[in-house]
Amino acid sequence: MVQASKRGRIRKLENKRPARNRRQQPLKSKKIGKKVDSVLGPGNLAPNFSLNSTPDQKVSLNDFRGQPVILAFYPADWSPVCTDQLSLYAVVMPEFKKFNAELLAISVDNIWSHLAFAKDRKLNFPVLADFEPKGVVSRKYGAFKEKIGESARALFVIDDKGIIRWSHLSPDGINPGADGILSALENLNKTQATEKS
Repeated sequence: MVQASKRGRIRKLENKRPARNRRQQPLKSKKIGKKVDSVLGPGNLAPNFSLNSTPDQKVSLNDFRGQPVILAFYPADWSPVCTDQLSLYAVVMPEFKKFNAELLAISVDNIWSHLAFAKDRKLNFPVLADFEPKGVVSRKYGAFKEKIGESARALFVIDDKGIIRWSHLSPDGINPGADGILSALENLNKTQATEKS
């Protein structure tokens, strides 16, 4: 269970960002625009995928069967909000690991951009290229913006059996932070403990 003091430290890290990039309250609705109305919701089987993490290595969702997975779709490497969001996740990674959760970040940028971005920002999780065919995985999750050809800013928590337990769609200009993910992991942990007893 994530203690209140640790949540406070996470919020302090979020508040160190410039005001224009700070996380605002999550929206109750998952609707943000004309082209992306919703993402796959809880109860759906998460579509499997296999995407490049390096030019010669692929990562598949099924590789992580048996543990929770966090999927973080985001619009673009190097943009201010995406940089803040993924940098925050790198800092919060020890909290995710307490739930045995793996984080996979996905955008339609090419693998070379991802490698440079991950190295520059010291990201400690795979950054996957949904590049060719562009956005095919993002589309499967309902997280692709056809009009601009980018992934939406969408989060998913998937359980050890591959079922989506939580999803959230944020406006592109708002960093959703880590609180929603941590709450979803806590709830997942409680549900699994109840099911086992």
